[in-house]
Order: sequence, then C-alpha cells, then structure tokens
Amino acid sequence: MSDTFILTLRCPSRSGIMHAVSSFLYSHGCEVADHRQFDDPLTHTLFVRTEFVCAREAGAEDMTRAFEYLAAGIDAEFTITDQAPQRILVMVSTLGHCLNDLVFRWRSGTLGGDLVAVVSNHTALEPMAVSAGLPFHHVPVTPDTKTQAESRLLGLVDEYDADLVVLARYMQILSDETCTALRGRAINIHHSFLPGFKGAKPYHQAHQRGVKYVGATAHYVTPDLDEGPIIEQEVIRIDHTHDPRRLATVGSDAEALALSRAVRWHSENRVLMNGTSTVVFS
Repeated sequence: MSDTFILTLRCPSRSGIMHAVSSFLYSHGCEVADHRQFDDPLTHTLFVRTEFVCAREAGAEDMTRAFEYLAAGIDAEFTITDQAPQRILVMVSTLGHCLNDLVFRWRSGTLGGDLVAVVSNHTALEPMAVSAGLPFHHVPVTPDTKTQAESRLLGLVDEYDADLVVLARYMQILSDETCTALRGRAINIHHSFLPGFKGAKPYHQAHQRGVKYVGATAHYVTPDLDEGPIIEQEVIRIDHTHDPRRLATVGSDAEALALSRAVRWHSENRVLMNGTSTVVFS
C-alpha cells in the first residue's frame, strides 16, 4: 500500500539542495510523482513543491520528523502533508455568486478541499448554505459588537478545525488581530478596480471612466487592507456597450474564477509565500 505526500520547501539558494532532497526520498523508499521548483534570482531563494509516493507505511508526521534534520542543515522552512482534503470555512455577506461557485466546484470534486461551514453577518444566504447541506452561522457585526463577533468567528474556525477561511465577498473589515491570527490561511476576493474605484458603486465609477477591462484579485488577508500577497487575478475585456449592470455581471464572473483558483491552489499546497508576493505552482 502506498501513501502520497506533498513536500513544500523554501530555503536560501545553493548547490546540492535537490540532490539532498532526492537522496532523502530515495532512502525512505519514496518515488517522486510530480516536482516543481523556482529559484528566485532576486531574493536568492529556492522554492520547491514535490509530490511523492512512499511505499513504506508512514504518516505525514513521521515524514516531517525524519526531514527535520535535513531542513535544519539547509536553513529551510518546509511542510509535509498527506492528501487529506483541506477543511474550508466560507464567510459571506449578501452577494452569493462566489459562494454559489464554491459550492458547485466542491460538489463536483474540483475545488481541492471540503466546505465545512458558512458564516455570515447577514441571513440572506442562509438558504443557499442550507440547500448545500452546510451549517450556517449568523454572526451579526456592529461597531459595538465587532470584537465579540470576531472572537465568535475564530471560535468557529477552531470548532470546525478549518484549515482555510475564505472571504467570499464578506463585506466587513477584519481587525489587525484577527488578520494576524489567520495569517497565511485566509483568502479574500475583491474587484481589481481597487484602489482606483472605491466606495459602494465601483462599477458605476468604472463605466463613467470608460474602462476596457474588468478584473478581480484573490489574495491572502493581512492587516494591510486589500494589499496581501496576490495568489490569482482574472481579467475580462469589455467595451463601451457594457453598462454598469453588465459590468457588475462580468465582474462577478471574474471574482468567482479568481477565487476558486486561489482556493484550489492553496488547498493543493501550490502557493508559497515570497515576502509580500507568492510563488504559485499552478
């Protein structure tokens, strides 16, 4: 019986690293199934994603402990995970296009992870969540209850043992403390007009300025609002015939596409942090 694992690794570039990794895998009875690497010439950092099959009976924790000595010698940050689907908690407000798309991909087995719950500051999307068989939690947010609401959110993340939190058009700004608590495991989606078109009606502003492209950006959540490391972007060309309503429709498509890709790539351990940027082995 064979087990499949994924090794992700980031370390300073130097010769001999891949030879050492290959030798480690061979010595533990493993075969490489897929391998990607990127040597960043600007930061002199090596990024690696290796999918390997181990013929011996072993778990991810066993392989992690065995790899620690090698990692220390090359000053590497690494993870070794099995292929258990990541558990995804989705946060929404009133717009349902991204949640609907995530549910469809989850049901069709193409999302890369499992949806486990939906949390919202409104009740508008409760029927969508319930029809998908997902627990729905209404956590209202006001200026006076924001601290308690975010504490409840983090409690739900722990309760559902969520690996990833997805802000699928959740229209509340998370506090710096919550962003820090979810560092590297929370993804947000926004229209790429930011910061050029801010406010409640960005598509009306875009129409007035005669934009020629509609886009969306999926990025990790950080205390710097909408400035986290970018995972994926989608751009769709439009023309003068697109009124604000059509612009919003095209924008919704772009948001759903960018977000689903980002969720899948993160869930499959294809995204590695590179300072304020990312390396994505898509």
